[in-house]
This record gives sequence, structure tokens and C-alpha cells, in this order.
Amino acid sequence: MNKPGLLMARAVFPEALARLRQHFEVEPNDDDTEYGFDELSRRLSGKQALFSTAGEPVTAALFEAHPQLRAVCLMTVGYNNVDVAAATARGVLVTNAPGVLTETTADLGFALMMATARRMGEAERFLRSGQWTKWRYDLLTGSDVHGATLGILGMGRIGQAIARRGALGFGMKVVYHNRTPLAPEAEAGIGPAGARWVDKATLLRDSDHLVLVLPYTRGNHHAIGAAELAQMKPTATLTNVARGGIVDDAALAAALRERRIAAAGLDVFEDEPNVHPALLELPNVVLLPHIGSATEATRRRMVDCAVDNLVAAVTGGTPPTPVNPEVLPLAPWLR
Repeated sequence: MNKPGLLMARAVFPEALARLRQHFEVEPNDDDTEYGFDELSRRLSGKQALFSTAGEPVTAALFEAHPQLRAVCLMTVGYNNVDVAAATARGVLVTNAPGVLTETTADLGFALMMATARRMGEAERFLRSGQWTKWRYDLLTGSDVHGATLGILGMGRIGQAIARRGALGFGMKVVYHNRTPLAPEAEAGIGPAGARWVDKATLLRDSDHLVLVLPYTRGNHHAIGAAELAQMKPTATLTNVARGGIVDDAALAAALRERRIAAAGLDVFEDEPNVHPALLELPNVVLLPHIGSATEATRRRMVDCAVDNLVAAVTGGTPPTPVNPEVLPLAPWLR
């Protein structure tokens, strides 16, 4: 019996490829080339499955061009690059990797918020450039994290993990905004004082340090723009470890340049890997190359989750993390 074909959209750990080759005819991407739509479509010809990383354009047109495609399995939590409705309409399984990167991304999010508040990026550049010649009472003074008000926009798994770090480790007061408030017991579990749901305007007004952890959707595009930035304290910081496009990068650059907010820490960008040129010119922003989940242990768990989903689909098992479980009864799958 012929094995189904699998396209790897990006390079992964060799051990994962070896495991996948037991079940699939694998076309690897050892050069880690980024495939645009045309190249992705060409390489998918005749293949039943795609291993994706949330960067590839998996559109309705792609599903229409490849009716043989049965599964798209991502190693990331986010899947806004996939037209899930179109996949579901054609009975194509979509899976992601929730949970496995929560704590690692929360570590990075909290660290980035602290680096932003205490001007660590600016301070390192100051030292490396030879400008540090003496102590001064106001040298690179930032803002306190301990005891401050931590605002979370998007109180999912990662948002709650960041909130716990602030409440339990730094005595921060936690306010948050979600479309739906957490259950009372979940709010109480954040820390001694719990967490308090507020409307978005109150969150913007009251947060000393605002962290964005909401998923990207059309409705969340530019959830933080010029109007929202104008509602924040001039002493506040903004940290984005969610997705590019949630923040209007041009509006943020203007607010930072004019000191309408104190500083920002960004791990994601609207047009990444391209960064808005105005952000690159500013001293009061910490910029990271989308490394929220970047520990080897976590990246291995992310890849393994995608592999588990693919292997389950091809061997008749139940994929552990389906995005569209309603297609599960629509046999045959890859088998």
C-alpha cells in the first residue's frame, strides 16, 4: 500500500522527519525555504497532508486546487494563515499545538515586559557604545514592575500564565479584558488578590504595563491603534507577544516618538520579518524576532504535537488537537 504524500512547509528536527517517514512519503524542506502561494501549491500536487508553521498561505484557493488534501497540521497555536471554514467545507482536518508553549511564551512575555519597563535594551546599547562613564541619579530610570497594575488584553492560557507571574512573583494588581470574563474560580487562582475583568477603556486607562496576548482575527486587526494608545497613561508600557497586526505599528511608533506612552516591547510585527522602519529608529522600544516559544524543549514539543496529529490521522487514531473536530466523522481520512 502506498504511503500518503506529506509536504513539510519548513525545516524541522531530523527525529521528527524520521518518525513521519514511517507513515508518509515525505517531501522535506531542509533549506527552510519560505513558500509563497504558487510554490506551495506546486509542491502540494498529489500530496494528502501539509505540515505548516502558521506562515504559509493555506487559503480556500489552495483547497480548491488540491481536493486530495486531507490534513493541515500546524506546529503553532495560531492558525490564522489557514482558511478553516474552507478546510471544514471540504472535510480537511486542521490541527494546531495548544498548551505546549504556554509557560515558555509567558516567560518571554513577562521578561519582555520587564525589559521594557526597566529600559534594558536601551541600557545595553548605551553601555556597548561606550557612553557609560559615570553613575548619575537619573541615568536610564525606568518604571517599577513590583506593585504596579498589570493589564492583560486576551486572558487565555498564556495571558493567565503571565498574570500569575505578575501577581504571585511581583505583587502586581491584575486587570484584564476578554470578550467573556473568566469564571470566578479562575480569577481567584491568579494570585492573592485575584484578577479583575474590566472593559477595554478601563484596561487602557488603568494599566501601568499592558500586555497583549489575544489571537489575531479580522475583528482584532489594529485592536491597539492611535485611539487606544491615546487612552493609555504617558508612563505606561505596551508589550505584544500575540500576533502582528493586533497593533498598528505606525501609530505605535508615533506614540513612542512623541512620548505619549513610555515604551514598548514587541516580539511580533505587522509585516514580519520586516519591521516598520520608524520602530527601528526609536530608543524606547525593545524589539525581538518572534521568539516567544523559542526554547529547544518547547519547539520540540510543538513539532511533536503536529507529528502526533499527522500520525493519528493516517493510522486511524484520533488527532489530539483538532481545530475543526466536526470533520472527524468524515471518513475516509488519509487511510
